Amino acid sequence: MIPLSTKMRPQNLDEFVGQSHFMYKGSLLYNAIKNKTFDSAIFFGPSGTGKTTLARIAAREMDAEFVEINASAAGTKELKALIESAQARFYGLENRTTYVYVDEFHRWNKLQQDSLLKALEEGVIRFIGSTTENPYFAVNNAIISRVRSIYEFKKLTAPEIKKILERALEDRERGLGALDIKFREGCLDMLADMSSGDARIALDTLGFIADNSEAGRPVDRELIEEAMQQRTVFYHKSEDRYNLLSALQKSVRGSDPHAAVHYLARLIEGGADIQMIGRRLLVMASEDIGMAYPSAISIVTSCVQAAMMVGYPEAQINLAQAVILLASSPKSNRSCMALYAAQADLKKRGTDDVPDHLKDSHYSGAKDRGLGIGYKYPHDHGGWVEQQYLPDDLYREDVKYYEPTENGSESSFKKYLDRIEDMKKKSGKDE
Repeated sequence: MIPLSTKMRPQNLDEFVGQSHFMYKGSLLYNAIKNKTFDSAIFFGPSGTGKTTLARIAAREMDAEFVEINASAAGTKELKALIESAQARFYGLENRTTYVYVDEFHRWNKLQQDSLLKALEEGVIRFIGSTTENPYFAVNNAIISRVRSIYEFKKLTAPEIKKILERALEDRERGLGALDIKFREGCLDMLADMSSGDARIALDTLGFIADNSEAGRPVDRELIEEAMQQRTVFYHKSEDRYNLLSALQKSVRGSDPHAAVHYLARLIEGGADIQMIGRRLLVMASEDIGMAYPSAISIVTSCVQAAMMVGYPEAQINLAQAVILLASSPKSNRSCMALYAAQADLKKRGTDDVPDHLKDSHYSGAKDRGLGIGYKYPHDHGGWVEQQYLPDDLYREDVKYYEPTENGSESSFKKYLDRIEDMKKKSGKDE
Protein backbone atom coordinates (compact mmCIF):
# COMPACT_ATOMS: atom_id res chain seq x y z
CA MET A 1 0.00 0.00 0.00
CA ILE A 2 1.37 3.40 -0.99
CA PRO A 3 1.73 5.74 2.02
CA LEU A 4 -0.43 8.87 1.97
CA SER A 5 2.71 11.02 2.23
CA THR A 6 3.92 9.54 -1.07
CA LYS A 7 0.55 10.00 -2.78
CA MET A 8 0.30 13.62 -1.67
CA ARG A 9 3.87 14.60 -2.54
CA PRO A 10 3.66 18.01 -4.28
CA GLN A 11 4.07 17.87 -8.06
CA ASN A 12 4.91 21.52 -8.69
CA LEU A 13 6.08 24.69 -6.95
CA ASP A 14 2.55 25.93 -6.37
CA GLU A 15 1.76 22.83 -4.28
CA PHE A 16 4.96 23.09 -2.24
CA VAL A 17 4.35 24.19 1.37
CA GLY A 18 6.91 25.57 3.82
CA GLN A 19 10.43 27.02 3.78
CA SER A 20 9.03 30.49 3.10
CA HIS A 21 12.36 32.03 4.13
CA PHE A 22 13.73 31.05 0.69
CA MET A 23 10.83 29.54 -1.27
CA TYR A 24 8.06 31.91 -2.28
CA LYS A 25 6.78 33.40 -5.53
CA GLY A 26 9.45 35.82 -6.72
CA SER A 27 12.24 34.47 -4.53
CA LEU A 28 15.61 33.85 -6.19
CA LEU A 29 15.26 30.08 -5.87
CA TYR A 30 11.67 30.09 -7.17
CA ASN A 31 12.71 32.21 -10.17
CA ALA A 32 15.80 30.09 -10.82
CA ILE A 33 13.66 26.98 -11.07
CA LYS A 34 11.00 28.68 -13.21
CA ASN A 35 13.62 30.31 -15.46
CA LYS A 36 15.47 27.00 -15.79
CA THR A 37 18.68 28.49 -14.40
CA PHE A 38 18.72 26.37 -11.23
CA ASP A 39 22.19 24.93 -10.66
CA SER A 40 23.61 22.62 -8.00
CA ALA A 41 22.56 22.95 -4.37
CA ILE A 42 22.70 21.35 -0.96
CA PHE A 43 19.52 21.01 1.08
CA PHE A 44 19.92 20.37 4.79
CA GLY A 45 17.48 20.11 7.66
CA PRO A 46 15.18 17.71 9.53
CA SER A 47 13.25 14.88 7.92
CA GLY A 48 9.81 15.53 6.47
CA THR A 49 10.48 19.17 5.58
CA GLY A 50 10.46 18.89 1.76
CA LYS A 51 14.08 18.35 0.70
CA THR A 52 13.43 15.39 -1.63
CA THR A 53 10.17 16.92 -2.84
CA LEU A 54 11.79 20.21 -3.86
CA ALA A 55 14.67 18.39 -5.59
CA ARG A 56 12.20 16.40 -7.70
CA ILE A 57 10.15 19.49 -8.53
CA ALA A 58 13.29 21.39 -9.58
CA ALA A 59 14.42 18.61 -11.92
CA ARG A 60 10.91 18.31 -13.39
CA GLU A 61 10.70 22.07 -14.02
CA MET A 62 14.15 22.00 -15.67
CA ASP A 63 13.04 19.24 -18.10
CA ALA A 64 16.21 17.40 -17.12
CA GLU A 65 17.06 13.78 -16.50
CA PHE A 66 16.69 13.05 -12.81
CA VAL A 67 18.51 10.30 -10.95
CA GLU A 68 17.88 9.73 -7.26
CA ILE A 69 20.11 7.63 -5.02
CA ASN A 70 20.58 7.16 -1.29
CA ALA A 71 24.14 7.43 -0.01
CA SER A 72 23.54 4.72 2.60
CA ALA A 73 22.76 2.17 -0.16
CA ALA A 74 24.84 3.34 -3.14
CA GLY A 75 28.63 3.02 -3.23
CA THR A 76 31.49 4.01 -5.53
CA LYS A 77 30.55 1.39 -8.14
CA GLU A 78 26.99 2.73 -8.51
CA LEU A 79 28.24 6.30 -8.59
CA LYS A 80 30.76 5.52 -11.34
CA ALA A 81 28.05 3.91 -13.47
CA LEU A 82 25.78 6.90 -12.87
CA ILE A 83 28.44 9.37 -14.02
CA GLU A 84 29.27 7.32 -17.13
CA SER A 85 25.59 7.29 -18.06
CA ALA A 86 25.36 11.05 -17.48
CA GLN A 87 28.44 11.61 -19.68
CA ALA A 88 26.89 9.61 -22.51
CA ARG A 89 23.74 11.69 -22.20
CA PHE A 90 25.64 15.00 -22.01
CA TYR A 91 28.10 14.40 -24.87
CA GLY A 92 25.73 12.30 -27.01
CA LEU A 93 22.79 13.17 -29.20
CA GLU A 94 20.58 14.12 -26.24
CA ASN A 95 23.04 16.77 -25.02
CA ARG A 96 21.19 16.85 -21.67
CA THR A 97 22.47 17.55 -18.18
CA THR A 98 21.56 15.04 -15.50
CA TYR A 99 20.36 16.13 -12.09
CA VAL A 100 21.71 13.77 -9.47
CA TYR A 101 19.93 13.82 -6.15
CA VAL A 102 21.88 12.14 -3.34
CA ASP A 103 19.89 11.65 -0.15
CA GLU A 104 21.84 11.40 3.13
CA PHE A 105 24.89 12.74 1.29
CA HIS A 106 26.85 13.05 4.53
CA ARG A 107 27.11 9.24 4.68
CA TRP A 108 29.60 9.18 1.78
CA ASN A 109 33.28 9.34 2.67
CA LYS A 110 35.67 11.95 1.26
CA LEU A 111 36.71 9.80 -1.70
CA GLN A 112 33.10 9.14 -2.71
CA GLN A 113 32.18 12.82 -2.40
CA ASP A 114 35.22 13.91 -4.38
CA SER A 115 34.37 11.53 -7.22
CA LEU A 116 31.62 14.00 -8.19
CA LEU A 117 34.02 16.93 -8.67
CA LYS A 118 35.11 16.39 -12.29
CA ALA A 119 31.56 15.76 -13.51
CA LEU A 120 30.38 18.86 -11.65
CA GLU A 121 33.11 21.07 -13.14
CA GLU A 122 32.40 19.85 -16.68
CA GLY A 123 28.67 20.40 -16.31
CA VAL A 124 27.91 16.73 -16.98
CA ILE A 125 25.79 16.63 -13.84
CA ARG A 126 24.01 19.07 -11.61
CA PHE A 127 24.15 17.94 -8.02
CA ILE A 128 21.52 18.22 -5.29
CA GLY A 129 22.60 16.73 -2.01
CA SER A 130 20.33 16.45 1.01
CA THR A 131 21.45 15.85 4.55
CA THR A 132 20.19 16.16 8.09
CA GLU A 133 23.70 17.19 9.14
CA ASN A 134 25.25 20.64 8.91
CA PRO A 135 27.00 20.52 5.49
CA TYR A 136 29.79 22.81 6.66
CA PHE A 137 30.88 19.98 8.92
CA ALA A 138 29.64 16.91 7.01
CA VAL A 139 30.47 17.80 3.38
CA ASN A 140 33.91 18.27 1.84
CA ASN A 141 34.95 21.87 1.21
CA ALA A 142 35.70 21.02 -2.44
CA ILE A 143 32.04 20.12 -2.99
CA ILE A 144 30.74 23.14 -1.07
CA SER A 145 32.90 25.51 -3.15
CA ARG A 146 31.37 24.13 -6.37
CA VAL A 147 27.77 24.28 -5.21
CA ARG A 148 26.02 27.58 -5.80
CA SER A 149 23.74 27.58 -2.78
CA ILE A 150 23.13 25.85 0.52
CA TYR A 151 19.53 25.96 1.73
CA GLU A 152 18.57 25.24 5.32
CA PHE A 153 15.17 23.56 5.62
CA LYS A 154 13.35 24.21 8.88
CA LYS A 155 10.65 22.21 10.60
CA LEU A 156 7.25 23.07 9.23
CA THR A 157 4.98 25.16 11.42
CA ALA A 158 1.72 23.72 12.75
CA PRO A 159 -0.35 25.94 10.35
CA GLU A 160 1.75 24.68 7.41
CA ILE A 161 1.21 21.06 8.49
CA LYS A 162 -2.51 21.76 8.86
CA LYS A 163 -2.63 23.16 5.32
CA ILE A 164 -1.00 19.96 4.02
CA LEU A 165 -3.48 17.80 5.96
CA GLU A 166 -6.46 19.81 4.71
CA ARG A 167 -5.27 19.36 1.14
CA ALA A 168 -5.05 15.58 1.68
CA LEU A 169 -8.57 15.52 3.15
CA GLU A 170 -9.96 17.46 0.18
CA ASP A 171 -8.08 15.80 -2.69
CA ARG A 172 -10.33 13.14 -4.26
CA GLU A 173 -7.72 11.76 -6.67
CA ARG A 174 -4.56 11.37 -4.59
CA GLY A 175 -5.90 12.00 -1.10
CA LEU A 176 -8.84 11.10 1.12
CA GLY A 177 -11.49 13.41 -0.33
CA ALA A 178 -13.75 10.55 -1.38
CA LEU A 179 -13.93 9.26 2.22
CA ASP A 180 -15.44 12.47 3.67
CA ILE A 181 -13.49 12.16 6.94
CA LYS A 182 -14.65 14.46 9.75
CA PHE A 183 -12.56 15.80 12.62
CA ARG A 184 -13.80 16.83 16.03
CA GLU A 185 -13.22 20.50 16.84
CA GLY A 186 -9.53 21.25 17.39
CA CYS A 187 -8.39 17.70 16.55
CA LEU A 188 -6.87 18.55 13.15
CA ASP A 189 -4.82 21.26 14.87
CA MET A 190 -3.84 18.68 17.47
CA LEU A 191 -2.55 16.27 14.83
CA ALA A 192 -0.68 19.07 13.06
CA ASP A 193 0.93 20.22 16.30
CA MET A 194 1.89 16.73 17.46
CA SER A 195 3.66 15.97 14.16
CA SER A 196 6.62 18.10 15.31
CA GLY A 197 7.09 19.87 11.98
CA ASP A 198 7.34 16.63 9.97
CA ALA A 199 4.84 16.49 7.08
CA ARG A 200 5.56 12.80 6.47
CA ILE A 201 4.58 11.87 10.02
CA ALA A 202 1.43 14.00 9.80
CA LEU A 203 0.23 12.54 6.50
CA ASP A 204 1.08 8.93 7.29
CA THR A 205 -0.64 9.19 10.67
CA LEU A 206 -3.70 10.59 8.93
CA GLY A 207 -3.55 7.74 6.42
CA PHE A 208 -3.24 5.18 9.23
CA ILE A 209 -6.31 6.61 10.96
CA ALA A 210 -8.30 6.67 7.71
CA ASP A 211 -7.43 3.05 6.88
CA ASN A 212 -8.16 1.60 10.30
CA SER A 213 -10.87 3.60 12.06
CA GLU A 214 -14.53 2.66 12.06
CA ALA A 215 -16.50 3.98 9.12
CA GLY A 216 -18.35 7.20 9.95
CA ARG A 217 -16.52 7.79 13.24
CA PRO A 218 -15.22 11.37 13.49
CA VAL A 219 -11.52 11.66 14.26
CA ASP A 220 -11.28 12.61 17.92
CA ARG A 221 -8.61 13.06 20.53
CA GLU A 222 -8.58 9.37 21.48
CA LEU A 223 -7.96 8.23 17.89
CA ILE A 224 -5.08 10.66 17.45
CA GLU A 225 -3.65 9.65 20.82
CA GLU A 226 -3.78 5.99 19.83
CA ALA A 227 -2.34 6.59 16.35
CA MET A 228 0.54 8.71 17.67
CA GLN A 229 1.07 6.44 20.69
CA GLN A 230 1.32 9.59 22.73
CA ARG A 231 -0.87 11.02 25.47
CA THR A 232 -2.53 14.35 24.80
CA VAL A 233 -3.29 15.55 28.29
CA PHE A 234 -3.38 19.25 27.52
CA TYR A 235 -4.47 19.17 23.91
CA HIS A 236 -8.17 19.19 24.74
CA LYS A 237 -7.80 22.94 25.29
CA SER A 238 -5.62 24.86 22.90
CA GLU A 239 -4.48 27.28 25.60
CA ASP A 240 -3.43 24.64 28.15
CA ARG A 241 0.09 24.14 26.82
CA TYR A 242 0.71 27.89 26.99
CA ASN A 243 -0.68 28.01 30.52
CA LEU A 244 1.72 25.25 31.52
CA LEU A 245 4.68 26.97 29.84
CA SER A 246 3.73 30.19 31.61
CA ALA A 247 3.46 28.39 34.96
CA LEU A 248 6.83 26.75 34.35
CA GLN A 249 8.55 30.07 33.68
CA LYS A 250 6.91 31.83 36.61
CA SER A 251 7.87 28.99 38.95
CA VAL A 252 11.48 29.20 37.72
CA ARG A 253 11.41 32.97 38.14
CA GLY A 254 10.11 32.48 41.68
CA SER A 255 12.95 30.02 42.49
CA ASP A 256 10.57 27.13 43.21
CA PRO A 257 12.19 24.01 41.70
CA HIS A 258 9.40 21.80 43.05
CA ALA A 259 6.66 23.64 41.16
CA ALA A 260 8.88 24.08 38.10
CA VAL A 261 9.59 20.36 37.72
CA HIS A 262 5.89 19.62 38.33
CA TYR A 263 4.91 21.75 35.34
CA LEU A 264 7.72 20.25 33.28
CA ALA A 265 6.32 16.79 34.02
CA ARG A 266 2.83 17.90 32.97
CA LEU A 267 4.19 19.31 29.71
CA ILE A 268 6.06 16.09 28.93
CA GLU A 269 3.13 13.86 29.85
CA GLY A 270 0.85 16.09 27.81
CA GLY A 271 2.86 15.54 24.66
CA ALA A 272 4.88 18.78 24.44
CA ASP A 273 7.83 18.26 22.14
CA ILE A 274 11.44 18.92 23.14
CA GLN A 275 11.73 21.98 20.92
CA MET A 276 8.69 23.69 22.47
CA ILE A 277 10.04 23.22 26.00
CA GLY A 278 13.65 23.89 25.02
CA ARG A 279 12.89 27.25 23.41
CA ARG A 280 11.20 28.47 26.59
CA LEU A 281 14.09 27.25 28.79
CA LEU A 282 16.64 29.09 26.64
CA VAL A 283 14.64 32.30 26.93
CA MET A 284 14.43 31.92 30.73
CA ALA A 285 18.19 31.46 31.00
CA SER A 286 18.75 34.97 29.66
CA GLU A 287 15.53 36.71 30.68
CA ASP A 288 15.23 35.55 34.28
CA ILE A 289 18.69 34.37 35.35
CA GLY A 290 20.86 36.53 33.12
CA MET A 291 23.95 38.08 34.68
CA ALA A 292 23.21 36.61 38.12
CA TYR A 293 24.54 33.32 36.74
CA PRO A 294 25.87 33.92 33.18
CA SER A 295 26.85 30.26 32.72
CA ALA A 296 23.19 29.22 32.91
CA ILE A 297 22.63 29.88 29.21
CA SER A 298 25.56 27.63 28.25
CA ILE A 299 24.46 24.79 30.51
CA VAL A 300 20.82 25.02 29.44
CA THR A 301 21.85 25.10 25.77
CA SER A 302 23.86 21.93 26.33
CA CYS A 303 20.91 20.28 28.09
CA VAL A 304 18.50 21.19 25.29
CA GLN A 305 20.94 20.03 22.61
CA ALA A 306 21.44 16.76 24.48
CA ALA A 307 17.67 16.31 24.75
CA MET A 308 17.28 16.88 21.00
CA MET A 309 20.03 14.35 20.33
CA VAL A 310 18.78 11.50 22.51
CA GLY A 311 15.03 12.07 22.11
CA TYR A 312 12.27 10.90 24.41
CA PRO A 313 12.06 9.21 26.85
CA GLU A 314 15.65 9.94 28.00
CA ALA A 315 15.41 13.58 26.89
CA GLN A 316 13.19 14.33 29.88
CA ILE A 317 16.24 13.81 32.15
CA ASN A 318 18.19 16.51 30.31
CA LEU A 319 15.22 18.87 30.45
CA ALA A 320 14.74 18.23 34.16
CA GLN A 321 18.37 19.15 34.83
CA ALA A 322 17.92 22.43 32.96
CA VAL A 323 14.71 23.27 34.83
CA ILE A 324 16.15 22.50 38.26
CA LEU A 325 19.28 24.54 37.46
CA LEU A 326 17.24 27.55 36.36
CA ALA A 327 14.87 27.43 39.30
CA SER A 328 17.74 27.06 41.78
CA SER A 329 19.89 29.87 40.32
CA PRO A 330 20.03 33.49 41.52
CA LYS A 331 17.89 35.75 39.37
CA SER A 332 18.35 38.96 37.44
CA ASN A 333 16.43 40.44 34.52
CA ARG A 334 18.64 43.54 34.29
CA SER A 335 20.34 42.61 31.01
CA CYS A 336 17.05 42.33 29.11
CA MET A 337 15.67 45.39 30.91
CA ALA A 338 18.73 47.32 29.72
CA LEU A 339 17.92 46.33 26.14
CA TYR A 340 14.26 47.29 26.51
CA ALA A 341 15.25 50.69 27.91
CA ALA A 342 17.64 51.32 25.02
CA GLN A 343 14.98 50.29 22.50
CA ALA A 344 12.42 52.56 24.17
CA ASP A 345 14.83 55.49 23.80
CA LEU A 346 15.25 54.78 20.10
CA LYS A 347 11.49 54.81 19.59
CA LYS A 348 10.65 57.93 21.57
CA ARG A 349 13.57 60.19 20.68
CA GLY A 350 16.13 60.80 18.00
CA THR A 351 19.71 60.12 19.03
CA ASP A 352 22.96 61.60 17.81
CA ASP A 353 25.34 59.78 15.50
CA VAL A 354 28.10 57.39 16.60
CA PRO A 355 31.02 59.50 17.88
CA ASP A 356 33.69 59.93 15.18
CA HIS A 357 36.46 58.35 17.25
CA LEU A 358 34.43 55.11 17.50
CA LYS A 359 33.69 54.81 13.77
CA ASP A 360 35.43 52.27 11.55
CA SER A 361 38.79 53.58 10.39
CA HIS A 362 40.16 50.43 8.73
CA TYR A 363 39.95 51.69 5.17
CA SER A 364 41.71 54.18 2.96
CA GLY A 365 40.46 57.72 3.44
CA ALA A 366 38.91 57.20 6.87
CA LYS A 367 41.53 59.37 8.59
CA ASP A 368 40.94 62.14 6.02
CA ARG A 369 37.31 62.12 7.11
CA GLY A 370 38.36 62.47 10.74
CA LEU A 371 37.20 58.97 11.66
CA GLY A 372 38.90 56.98 14.40
CA ILE A 373 41.11 59.88 15.41
CA GLY A 374 41.62 60.17 19.15
CA TYR A 375 40.37 56.67 19.98
CA LYS A 376 42.09 55.29 23.07
CA TYR A 377 42.76 51.54 23.08
CA PRO A 378 41.78 50.40 26.60
CA HIS A 379 44.26 47.51 26.67
CA ASP A 380 47.10 50.03 26.35
CA HIS A 381 45.86 51.67 29.55
CA GLY A 382 45.55 48.67 31.83
CA GLY A 383 42.08 47.61 30.65
CA TRP A 384 40.15 50.86 31.04
CA VAL A 385 40.56 54.48 30.05
CA GLU A 386 38.15 57.38 30.28
CA GLN A 387 36.57 58.29 26.94
CA GLN A 388 33.11 58.83 25.45
CA TYR A 389 31.18 55.85 24.02
CA LEU A 390 27.54 56.98 23.94
CA PRO A 391 26.26 59.38 21.25
CA ASP A 392 26.70 63.05 22.27
CA ASP A 393 23.18 63.69 23.55
CA LEU A 394 23.01 60.53 25.67
CA TYR A 395 26.54 61.13 26.95
CA ARG A 396 25.65 64.67 28.09
CA GLU A 397 22.64 63.28 29.95
CA ASP A 398 24.77 60.53 31.52
CA VAL A 399 22.20 57.93 30.42
CA LYS A 400 22.34 54.56 32.20
CA TYR A 401 20.59 51.45 30.86
CA TYR A 402 22.13 48.59 32.79
CA GLU A 403 21.61 48.69 36.55
CA PRO A 404 23.10 45.48 38.00
CA THR A 405 21.76 43.78 41.09
CA GLU A 406 23.63 42.24 44.02
CA ASN A 407 22.32 38.78 43.11
CA GLY A 408 24.72 35.91 42.46
CA SER A 409 27.55 36.53 40.02
CA GLU A 410 26.05 39.87 39.03
CA SER A 411 27.36 41.35 42.27
CA SER A 412 30.94 40.95 40.99
CA PHE A 413 30.02 42.71 37.72
CA LYS A 414 28.38 45.46 39.76
CA LYS A 415 31.53 45.94 41.81
CA TYR A 416 33.62 46.20 38.63
CA LEU A 417 31.27 48.76 37.03
CA ASP A 418 31.01 50.73 40.30
CA ARG A 419 34.80 50.90 40.40
CA ILE A 420 34.84 52.29 36.86
CA GLU A 421 32.24 54.90 37.85
CA ASP A 422 34.50 55.96 40.72
CA MET A 423 37.45 56.28 38.33
CA LYS A 424 35.29 58.38 35.98
CA LYS A 425 34.43 60.75 38.80
CA LYS A 426 38.04 60.97 39.86
CA SER A 427 39.10 61.59 36.25
CA GLY A 428 36.54 64.40 36.00
CA LYS A 429 37.86 66.07 39.15
CA ASP A 430 41.45 65.86 37.92
CA GLU A 431 40.45 67.72 34.77
